[in-house]
Amino acid sequence: MKKQPGTEHWKTVSSKYLFRRPWLTVRHEEVELPDRRRIPDYYILEYPEWVNMIAITANGQFIFVHQYRHGLRQSFYEIPAGVCEKSDHSPMDAAKRELQEETGFGGGEWTEFMTLSANPASQTNLTHTFLARNVIPVSAQNLDPGEDLTIHLLSPDEVLELLIDLGASDEQLDCPFVYASAKNGVAALEISDEMKDMKPLFETILDYIPAPEGDPEAPTQVLISTIDYNEYVGRIGVGKVDNGTIAVNQDMVVVNHHDPDKQKKVKISKLYEFDGLQKVEVKEASIGAIVAISGISDISIGDTLCSPENPTPIPFQKISEPTISMDFVVNDSPFAGQEGKYVTSRHLRDRLMRELNTDVSLRVEDTENMDAFKVSGRGELHLSVLIENMRREGYEFAVSKAEVLYHKDENGKLLEPMEIAYIDVPDEYTGVVIDKLSQRKGELQTMGAANGGYTRLEFRIPSRGLIGYRGDFLTDTKGNGIMNTAFDGYAPYKGDIQYRKQGSLIAYETGESVTYGLYSAQERGTLFIGAGEKVYSGMVIGENAKTDDIEVNVCKTKHLTNTRSSSADDALRLTPPTVLSLEQAIDFIDTDELLEVTPESLRIRKKILDPKMRKRVNR
Repeated sequence: MKKQPGTEHWKTVSSKYLFRRPWLTVRHEEVELPDRRRIPDYYILEYPEWVNMIAITANGQFIFVHQYRHGLRQSFYEIPAGVCEKSDHSPMDAAKRELQEETGFGGGEWTEFMTLSANPASQTNLTHTFLARNVIPVSAQNLDPGEDLTIHLLSPDEVLELLIDLGASDEQLDCPFVYASAKNGVAALEISDEMKDMKPLFETILDYIPAPEGDPEAPTQVLISTIDYNEYVGRIGVGKVDNGTIAVNQDMVVVNHHDPDKQKKVKISKLYEFDGLQKVEVKEASIGAIVAISGISDISIGDTLCSPENPTPIPFQKISEPTISMDFVVNDSPFAGQEGKYVTSRHLRDRLMRELNTDVSLRVEDTENMDAFKVSGRGELHLSVLIENMRREGYEFAVSKAEVLYHKDENGKLLEPMEIAYIDVPDEYTGVVIDKLSQRKGELQTMGAANGGYTRLEFRIPSRGLIGYRGDFLTDTKGNGIMNTAFDGYAPYKGDIQYRKQGSLIAYETGESVTYGLYSAQERGTLFIGAGEKVYSGMVIGENAKTDDIEVNVCKTKHLTNTRSSSADDALRLTPPTVLSLEQAIDFIDTDELLEVTPESLRIRKKILDPKMRKRVNR
């Protein structure tokens, strides 16, 4: 995309490389925006240019490859693809080379189909896609050492069957095909047709895409589906005009299908439509238009803007209420303030309150502790995204273990939130998934066959039963399982669930970990740190193989003596530490622990650092 008028380049204040490998280079930069705001931590991923090839043989067969992808630990049917080498003079040269190396095919007529960026915010590379027609076998395969693939020549019907196996619907398959190149601005309905302009694509859109439904003469109805926020104008509601027209200075009424008592008179002060990614101010919009509306302070997702003479809300799927909560606490560890930019309770509170402007499923409450805030969300993933965004922005804080939000019925009986879990899992892993979820108080509702050797499971399970399960799920299914959940109301408490069977290894004193101390500690369980890392008393540095917490001295050094032994010079071998991700750390922490979050580190610690006080409380 070309630079648009009015946009300015960001200024690079500093830049340094953190990681350099053949497949990936990571660069850390501090940048300054045109309005003088600074982003202290901006990470650039440098990948080589990528090429994709849609290759068709002289007899009309599509060339596919079937190969294993270790990142997702699955095998896929793919079009041939690869990276540009330094020896390649152009992306097209790279595409021709990669096709011949992977499949042995070459020759034919080549056209650059399109060029796009996978993620222009942080990745520097472009992906070039080429169309190669009438290719023929020219050599044998010449695979790289890291490639494991087979060649498959598929007819157009077999390609459609492949899409059917992947779960495509009849509507998706019974659709027109247009061959187009956005870069060259040409399109054609048949691969053999001459490409002159984009007229075939535009005519196909008019012929097959239905026009917006609605009555332009009916009273106005606009359903708000997204919330945006601007510090100058406040909340911005984004939605589609379903009926009538909407105009600046028009009197409207805000209503909600799930809140019959809500009825608020408002006036449209600013109205925008979208031109690409930009908002363009307009005076009026009609049915089918996607509009952004500012000037309504408390507008929310699901609200309907209606004409005063007919305030009828549009039905919509109700946004689920929060089911779990975590305490966001000001970091008070011995390392507090060393790595973060925003560390005070004021910074923490302002950031959480700002998040409420756009996240309608989030709740933030003050607590009796002025340095702690109760943050409620739809699940662990919902809150972990917020935590990760905050740490990237320079915030330093601590979070507690996730806990579910209980209710009580009219008789005082405890109720807990329930979820419906929809799980697609390979047939061979069905047993272990059912066993694990049953231990977590899950009830199997339905079980049936799905496409491609998968089994569809439907569980009704307490929300707390899913806390910490996603990691086990990925492990148990070798990364091949798919799980989605939906809120299913409240039900009577199902009984206790044991989350963690192992205890923690706790640092005994403050200092720097050394190999000698870690060597003794690793016999007790699994370590989370390596040698040369700073630790403090009360910090969790590993998982105990047994159920109890144990204090270990990882800063302990070997005493020097004047006596030599036969093994004195033997090197101590440490098992590589298990480095927990944010999600794994959130799953691991117990109710008496906190996760210390900084822009640079994740540390697990006990809430009470003093060992004597901790033992006194646990008695």
